[in-house]
Amino acid sequence: MTFANHLWLPASANCTLLANDVHIWRINLDQPESTLENYAATLCEDELVRANRFYFPEHRQRFIAGRGSLRKILSGYLGSTAKEVQFDYEPRGKPFLASKFAASGIAFNLSHSQNLALCAVSKNRQIGIDLEYIRPMSDLESLAQRFFLPREYELVRSLPNEQKSSVFFRYWTCKEAYLKATGEGIAQLEKVEIFLTPTQAAKLVTQPDWSLLELVPQNNYAAALAVAGLGWDLQCWEYGG
Repeated sequence: MTFANHLWLPASANCTLLANDVHIWRINLDQPESTLENYAATLCEDELVRANRFYFPEHRQRFIAGRGSLRKILSGYLGSTAKEVQFDYEPRGKPFLASKFAASGIAFNLSHSQNLALCAVSKNRQIGIDLEYIRPMSDLESLAQRFFLPREYELVRSLPNEQKSSVFFRYWTCKEAYLKATGEGIAQLEKVEIFLTPTQAAKLVTQPDWSLLELVPQNNYAAALAVAGLGWDLQCWEYGG
């Protein structure tokens, strides 16, 4: 199942998070300087240090836009200011809300590629999202052989050149979304089994009691959402700052 651009609702709509809701926010990371300054003012010292490690200004600016947007989105659910949102981190670096917000039950995940980001939010469910800009890569087949299961690699290898990139990134985002939800690292990619074809939506073979959904957030992007359990309701929002 896929979602096209017209299903992204304006952020001004009612976006209360109920028990079985899953929300995805689409974020434009290319923002004017004034907006970036407002975002930067909400970041903690560690986030500012991370931002300043980027060599290229556009990468630094997109990091600030991503973290600032994340804080603003979460603050709306928590009834706090963006500055007051606090994070802790799992051993492999996945952020989660600090213990002072534990009672909210809110789980989230953020992914970005180029000038686009997706933020997934749920209540009392593990959740992961991954986003990739679809692009040609000279080492695509070798990466597929290294990180995919033999059947998955053979499918990628057998496709016409014009289909290889899109199917490769579909596999990649599906695997990454699940691993981000569980907090495991990229080294586990080859242990996550995905079934898909160029015309069929992906299924998570590894964990049938999880949900996997492919998304089309924008042209030339692949994205996937992994959510623990079944029976949840999805809403897609356009983040407006």
